[in-house]
Amino acid sequence: MLESITLLLVFQLAGEVITLMTGLPVPGPVIGMGLLFATLALRGHVSNDLRQTAQNLLQHLSLLFVPAGVGVMLHVQRLKDEWWPLLAAVVVSTLLTLVVTAWVLHALQPATEKPTDAAP
Repeated sequence: MLESITLLLVFQLAGEVITLMTGLPVPGPVIGMGLLFATLALRGHVSNDLRQTAQNLLQHLSLLFVPAGVGVMLHVQRLKDEWWPLLAAVVVSTLLTLVVTAWVLHALQPATEKPTDAAP
């Protein structure tokens, strides 16, 4: 289990280093997760130890939201002052996500499953 946690932290560190060295506007952990995914995809399998460690982390995922909740409570006045732009951002991003998801699903369907434009 210690080896798996170390592996996860090494990929996170690699992502942080890449972000700092390149100046990419992407969080380091996201880049690290992409690198881990690419590595696992190339290997073709996930070790049982890494799988078990990931399951244990996911079981306690709610604990990771405590600092975010504290941060929200710390800035509650700012949320009150800027609720309209926040609401607009959430609604627009949700609608955009739905549209892009529908478009990708439609584009990835095989040609035989796509509805025809001709009427019967």
